[in-house]
Amino acid sequence: MFDIIVANGTISTAADTYVADIGIKDGIITAIGRNLEGADRVIDATGKDVLPGGIDSHVHIAQPSGDGIVMADDFASGTLSALHGGNTTILPFCMQEKGGSLRAALTDYHAKAEGECYTDVSFHLIISDPSPQLLGQELPAAVADGYTSFKVFMTYEGLRLNDAEILATMDVARETGALMMVHCENEDAIRFLCDKFASENRLAPLSHALTRPVVAEREATHRALSLAEVVDVPVVIVHVSNGAAMEEIERARSRGRNVIGETCTQYITLTASDLDGMDWEGAKFVCSPPPRDETEQKKIWSGLERGVFNLFSSDHCPFRYEDDRGKLNPKGREDFRHIPNGIPGVECRLPILFTEGVLAGRISINDFVAMTATNHAKTYGLYPKKGTIAVGSDADLAIWDRAAGRTIAHAGLHDGSDYSPYEGRTVDAWPTTILLRGKLMVEDGALVGTKGAGAYLPRELSALAKKAQAA
Repeated sequence: MFDIIVANGTISTAADTYVADIGIKDGIITAIGRNLEGADRVIDATGKDVLPGGIDSHVHIAQPSGDGIVMADDFASGTLSALHGGNTTILPFCMQEKGGSLRAALTDYHAKAEGECYTDVSFHLIISDPSPQLLGQELPAAVADGYTSFKVFMTYEGLRLNDAEILATMDVARETGALMMVHCENEDAIRFLCDKFASENRLAPLSHALTRPVVAEREATHRALSLAEVVDVPVVIVHVSNGAAMEEIERARSRGRNVIGETCTQYITLTASDLDGMDWEGAKFVCSPPPRDETEQKKIWSGLERGVFNLFSSDHCPFRYEDDRGKLNPKGREDFRHIPNGIPGVECRLPILFTEGVLAGRISINDFVAMTATNHAKTYGLYPKKGTIAVGSDADLAIWDRAAGRTIAHAGLHDGSDYSPYEGRTVDAWPTTILLRGKLMVEDGALVGTKGAGAYLPRELSALAKKAQAA
């Protein structure tokens, strides 16, 4: 009757927690109840938490990163790391390079992923060159093909869009029903401060955080939300690092705007002082927006506790540290402006939030499921196939062991970087058995599945975008 039964686990979804068995057939959950029988394999989950496989909807892997710089993860290592951290789906970014074709970028990115994935994947798009051809033809065609979300940047010279370009891209989102994601930092303010710091020879990694202050993120967040209001389109504000930007989201919602808020692991764990390491060690923590301080950490926790943030992601963007093509490239060894932006973290996202959030009593386990799986699926057009435990859903399951705590060490992780920003941090639980569409991928912490088990997922429009389009 069943291929697998997961028996006696404590099941948690975004809404409920209860003890039951899960019956799986042909990769799908076909029954949930007590005392299920008749399976080729029974996995005893007594005393363990059975949760939907995590969905990390903000991941950068195998992405162009500038001359001489190479990202540490390809699809094999990136999805393997995600899997061991309890994730069964990730959403990396396919980037249109300036002057390049979006369709060509997608063809190339799919070729990199083909046969390499340990988890399911789906691609966001990054729009760097919103030409009439792209806005009028390529982007609407991509949305029709299931690439239903795209991201724009307000920072990084050569990648950022000006306000007019953002408005035009938002208008395509409104017309097609796609969902717009925005990286909010004021590039002109950052450029001004970077030039000032350089003139004063303040070039160490800490200057990265000091030249990207809270006000630069807050202003850009306000502007992005204002532009979305002009076009009347929902928007996702990604990787919010501080209370002021969070308050802009709350104010927009008070005006009736549809805004999804996202924050990340680094903003509840790291501070700007981590960038002040000796011997250039601070380069390991360079990311944008940068970590703030303990006061801002408390504000981010407040946002998680009060539901300001719908999504909790990793913003996994890995580079090697001891590498001429990574953090310590020849220019990056001398000047913070040339240190690649990004840190690894896809494998540690869930254990850290489970420990610091659920086990510390800050959030419920149902909130944890919502912020790490269900809301990602709903936001990006994968629900209810993904992101929940229900009859008819994919059998993507993570079985958590609260006795499997450990001290995080990069030697025990699976990404392609050579360090972890969370090295030495203690977590009190870990997902030790993982199923992907009913296939056992990790058992008792050991890989038993094979590369290539992961599939590409075309996506529907999100419910939020459908509602806005209908209006």
